[in-house]
Amino acid sequence: MAVELSPIDKAKFVAAKRAVDCIEDGMKLGLGTGSTAAWMVRCLAERIREEGLQVQGVPTSSRTAELARSLGVPITTLDEARWLDLTIDGADEFDPELNLIKGGGAALLQEKIVASASDQMIVITDAAKEVRQLGAFPLPVEVIPFGWKSTKTLIEELLGSMNVLSCECALRMKDGAPLLTDEANYIVDLHLKRINEPRQLSMALNQIPGVVENGLFIDICDMVIIGHGDGSVVVRDANSREIKGERVEFEPSDNVFANPED
Repeated sequence: MAVELSPIDKAKFVAAKRAVDCIEDGMKLGLGTGSTAAWMVRCLAERIREEGLQVQGVPTSSRTAELARSLGVPITTLDEARWLDLTIDGADEFDPELNLIKGGGAALLQEKIVASASDQMIVITDAAKEVRQLGAFPLPVEVIPFGWKSTKTLIEELLGSMNVLSCECALRMKDGAPLLTDEANYIVDLHLKRINEPRQLSMALNQIPGVVENGLFIDICDMVIIGHGDGSVVVRDANSREIKGERVEFEPSDNVFANPED
């Protein structure tokens, strides 16, 4: 039985389904985190059930690991897999060069480690995430809890010398307390509005003591698949610079909705 989806969920679903079609038998996969990546895990589980696809997945968060287990997707650790064929993940923003901002789901550290240990990274997203210039979405920076206020002060001092539109920084909270990542770190969100030199900013942030990693993904993404609510997708390839439109069947079965992520 087909399930009725909202236009935004249709867009996420078709992007995820198109990306999962790139997976080949025997691959070791990085499994991203977030609402669009959750669609990918469901579509992957359906291929495993229907086709007997043999894969191993490395989740980028405890949430993704829980979802994969519940759907019967085999998972392992990055240490066991050692190197991956493909990572499929979402993004909070991407620019024309396929540079990304990630970390809205507070999983940026594991996401960047896993993506960097992969032969290829495919980003699945909807059209609203495409921007001419990064920075409208707050840039997450993962910091250790010890001395986090001093680290935040150093970040603010750095931003004063960078080519950004705003320098506002805020500790991310949850239920009245600092949000904790899977590594028990904090997230400081940088509300920059515009980032003119993302590569320079990324390198400078990671030089600050107390900063673990930042959410700028530079030269990591190989392909972006943009889903639309009418069932079409646009595929952008970073290497060939090719942009092509395709159509994807967007009527998911009930099986795809098994144990959906909240």
